[in-house]
Amino acid sequence: SNTNTAPFFSRFMETLSYYTAIFESLDVTLTRESKERISVEQHCLARDIVNIIACEGAERVERHELMGKWKSRFTMAGFKPYPLSSIVNSTIKSLLEGYCENYTLLERDDTLYLGWLNRP
Repeated sequence: SNTNTAPFFSRFMETLSYYTAIFESLDVTLTRESKERISVEQHCLARDIVNIIACEGAERVERHELMGKWKSRFTMAGFKPYPLSSIVNSTIKSLLEGYCENYTLLERDDTLYLGWLNRP
């Protein structure tokens, strides 16, 4: 998702889509009464959502960016991409398929994207 420079409405819609996928995937993983889930929702997700939606400027610290921007930042910092082997990719796919069919993996531009219900 791209919540870094987007105007408010676009940022709101990106945030809604991104966190909807996270909450839907949590429904498969943990019951709504689970202490672990409640902790994650209260201490991580809620804080992040409030920060993205309600804060501007220096107060906003949660800023999701597209993969291209991350690749540029890493390259400028001296990192070089190193592709995963096909064995690693197929192992990850097999593990996810055995866990829940709603998770998706997409390989594009030497990047492996984890998605939920076809949302990267």
